[in-house]
Amino acid sequence: MLDFMMTNEEKKLRDEVRAFVSEDIDKQLLRDMDEDKVRYPREFLEKAAARGLLGLRFPKEYGGRGLPWTSEIIALEEVGVLGTSLGCLYSLVSIVGEAINKFGSDLLKEKYLRPTIAGRLTTAEALTEPRGGSDFFGATCTARRDGNSYILNGQKRFVVGSEGADYFMVYARTDPEAPPHKSISAFLVDRCPEVKAEYIYGLMGTRGGGTGRLVFKDVRVPAENILGEENNGSAIFYQMMIPERMTSAGGAVGMGRAALDVAARYSTRRKAFDLEIKNFQAVSFKVADSITCLDTARAIIYLAARSVDAGDLAGRSRRLVSEAKKVATENAWKIVNNAMQIMGGIGYTNVYPIEKMLRDVRLIMIWTGTNEIMDLIIQHEYYKELARDGFKGRDIEFDALEAEQVDEKIYE
Repeated sequence: MLDFMMTNEEKKLRDEVRAFVSEDIDKQLLRDMDEDKVRYPREFLEKAAARGLLGLRFPKEYGGRGLPWTSEIIALEEVGVLGTSLGCLYSLVSIVGEAINKFGSDLLKEKYLRPTIAGRLTTAEALTEPRGGSDFFGATCTARRDGNSYILNGQKRFVVGSEGADYFMVYARTDPEAPPHKSISAFLVDRCPEVKAEYIYGLMGTRGGGTGRLVFKDVRVPAENILGEENNGSAIFYQMMIPERMTSAGGAVGMGRAALDVAARYSTRRKAFDLEIKNFQAVSFKVADSITCLDTARAIIYLAARSVDAGDLAGRSRRLVSEAKKVATENAWKIVNNAMQIMGGIGYTNVYPIEKMLRDVRLIMIWTGTNEIMDLIIQHEYYKELARDGFKGRDIEFDALEAEQVDEKIYE
C-alpha cells in the first residue's frame, strides 16, 4: 500500500511491523532456515506475539486488534520481505484463526485461538493429501464417530509445521456414503503420539518451516474439536480460500518489493562502459516493468480486501481474491527474475539474496491453490455474474453497422 492510501492508524501499523522485521529477526535465523539447520522457528512467532502483531483481524477479546483486511495486507507486505517460510508461519495464525473465529465454538476460541494469537500455541493446516493435490473433495482421510470422540485415520502432506506445530486443522471424510461436497468435516487435532511426521521434505526454497507428511493413526479427537457442523467442511473450505490466498498475495508483494530494492540499488552502483547500468534501457525498463507489477498487485489486493471487508457478494469476493493471488504471485515471480537479470551473474550467487528469493517465490504460484485453479475460479465466478446481472450500461453489441442482421448471428 502507498502512503496516500493509508490512514494514520495504518501507517502506524506498517511502522510497527517494519520495526519488528528489522529489529527482532536476526539474519542468522534466515540463513539457518535456508540451510535447514532450523526446522521450526517458534521464537519468530513468540516475538511477533510480544509486539501484538499476530491475528490482527480477530476480536480484541481473544487478543487480536479487530482490524480489517485492508490493514492486514499492509502487515503481510512488510513480513513478506523475510521470504515465504516466515511469511507462511506468520500467515497461518490468520488462516487457521479464520476457521476458529468463524466456525469454532466459544470453547475452541478460548482453548486455541487466544493462545495462538498470544504465541503460546503454534498451528498448521493439514489440507493436501498424497493422491489429492488440487482435488480437495477427493480426500480419503477419515474421521469415524465413536461416542464423544472421532477416530481419525489418513495422511496429509506438504504441511508447513508438520515438525513443530502444536495442533493442526485437519479436513476428513465423516460420511463415506454422501456426495464429496457433503461428506467432509474440519477438526482441530492436537499433536500426540498418534500424529506422526513421517517425512520432512527437502525443498527447493521456503525452507525451515518443518514441511512434511503427516500420518494419523487412530487419533482420538474430542467431538468438541469439530469446526462448524459435521459434514459441512465445504463451507469452511470456501471461507478459507480468503485468508489462504490473501496472505499469499500480500506476502508476494513484500518479496517482490525487497528483490527490486536490492536490484535497483545495485543498478545505481554497478558501472559498465563508464556508466551506472541504470542509465541503460535494458536495465531501467526492467525496473519500470517491476514497479508497474508491484503497483498492479497492490491495487488488486486492496480491491479484494475492500470486497471482503464490505461483505460483498461471496462469488465476487472469491473472484477478486483469486485474481489477487494470481496477479500478485505471478508479478512477484517476474520481478524477482527481472532483479536477477539486472544483477547478472552476481545475482545468481549467494552473495546477494536474489537467488534465495527466486527459490522462495516459485512456490507461491503453486500453494493455496495453483494459479490454474485461480483461473478456473475467476472465469467461473465471472460467468455466474454475467448470467445473474447481464450487461451493465450500454449494450454495444447493437452499435455495429450490421447489428440487425439476425440471420447472420448463428449460435448453434
